[in-house]
Amino acid sequence: MTIVSNLDLIRRVPLFSDLTSTQTSVLYANIGKKRFKRGENIVEEGRISGTLYMILSGRARVLLQDHRGREVIMATLEVGDCIGEMSLIDGEPHSATVRAEVQTDVLTLDREAFLNSLRENSSMAESVMRGLVRRLRKADKQIESLALMDVYGRVQAVLVDMAETDAEDHMVLRQKVSRQDVAKMVGASREMVSRVMKHFEEDGTLVERADGSFVLTPRSQHAD
Repeated sequence: MTIVSNLDLIRRVPLFSDLTSTQTSVLYANIGKKRFKRGENIVEEGRISGTLYMILSGRARVLLQDHRGREVIMATLEVGDCIGEMSLIDGEPHSATVRAEVQTDVLTLDREAFLNSLRENSSMAESVMRGLVRRLRKADKQIESLALMDVYGRVQAVLVDMAETDAEDHMVLRQKVSRQDVAKMVGASREMVSRVMKHFEEDGTLVERADGSFVLTPRSQHAD
């Protein structure tokens, strides 16, 4: 890969979008690229990798284990998201496992270069903080959901998070929803999630369209 293409890849990462040309060139010397296969762990809970990963393509999941040893999906990371920044900042082991959901390409940056970049560029430090706060807010919502909502409410909250808004302002689920994945997100069995989803289809919360997508109407929005 040429120097130009690597510099272009760096500029594609939101974390580095405000760096000057000089700062980007300095950073380039410390940037690597790595590919993870589907199902491969990018980082592992309890271990220290000493590396920041920035997703260029693909998708990854943040996973924890509950008290029974079952996997719980805490978040899904997309293109532009960073992995491992908390561990790099405090020097502690990773607090969760991050696994490639599909083939995933990442840029890599070691801890020393990452910390030096933070010290030298306030906009990059702000970007890291915004990303961490966004993830923390999402975790807070998930904790609130698990503590205060029944399974129906938790499943609906996950579906709302997955949905996109179309041109007619409908909430639409365009991809097939994995019952097993939803179960891992809400802390319930796959069988329970299947019953909830079936009930949503029966009561009009989920309506399938001709193209195979589903329109989602949250239960609180149903007409009396």
